[in-house]
Amino acid sequence: MTAPSTFGLSTEARNLHWLLSNLVEEVPGVHSVTVVSSDGLMLLSSDPGHLAPKAAAPAAGTSDGPKGSSADLATIVSGIGSLTVGAAKLMDGGGVKQTMIAMDEGSVFVMSISDGSLLGVHATPDCDMSVVAYHMALFVGRAGHVLTPELRSELRTSLESAL
Repeated sequence: MTAPSTFGLSTEARNLHWLLSNLVEEVPGVHSVTVVSSDGLMLLSSDPGHLAPKAAAPAAGTSDGPKGSSADLATIVSGIGSLTVGAAKLMDGGGVKQTMIAMDEGSVFVMSISDGSLLGVHATPDCDMSVVAYHMALFVGRAGHVLTPELRSELRTSLESAL
């Protein structure tokens, strides 16, 4: 994976990019990772091409991510997060900590970070789910306290200015 440019970002933003890159590089079976804000906007992505226009994305089936786009993973994570929060409310289940979907050709994990932000991971179907969940929990533990409204605003601004 080629790390996205972090030039001009605060130390906290650069550290989050580094943590995200490490999650993909260090955990076997992980294809891509994204962080989504509570309003469904992508804040971070492991995909170095996440700033490319949709038309420039690789054709379906040619990359490891959903449809080849981290924006697609962010959309999926946001939708899963919303659905599980609604389900938890209907069942009086309290807050949602983690959601895991196992498919024939892959797995998707979604974990709450803070203030409604979510960490999403797309992995291989044969990944060690406990290892993925453990590393996601490490990320959440390290990122949750620094993902302030100011940092979320900085990350959004950096994504928008790169377009």
